[in-house]
Amino acid sequence: MRLKDTPDYHDADLVLRLYDLRREAVMREARKALIAGWTPVTEAECLAVTAPDHPLNAAFRQCTTYWEMAYGMIKHGIVHGDYMMESNGEGLLLFTRAEPWLAALREKAGPFALANAEWVATHCERGKAVATRFRARQQAAMAKAAGQG
Repeated sequence: MRLKDTPDYHDADLVLRLYDLRREAVMREARKALIAGWTPVTEAECLAVTAPDHPLNAAFRQCTTYWEMAYGMIKHGIVHGDYMMESNGEGLLLFTRAEPWLAALREKAGPFALANAEWVATHCERGKAVATRFRARQQAAMAKAAGQG
């Protein structure tokens, strides 16, 4: 698959459409709840959100599938990756919060859980930089929870 070399009008249009979808009321509430309320520091906390009766389960499913669709556009060359990642890093925040327990999450939620986010975090230059920044936050939160911060 060939990735785009430079962004164009179509990339801008897609990124703006994705932004509009993020502003939809239900999506905005799901994003707000998940970003503020899901900060796992253990595998059990990470996996708990996958339980259908967990209060953040619907928000988790809505947000992660949204970002997986969006990041799939980068992976498949539909939108220029670095251009998109200039303003769409939130999905990588969620990815890096789950990353320490990704194997367990995939065993529980499905083998492709967060696969597009992982691809962006490892193959897209801007995605790598964003993920590195968010990994540092996650590591600090885990250290603090363990009494090392």
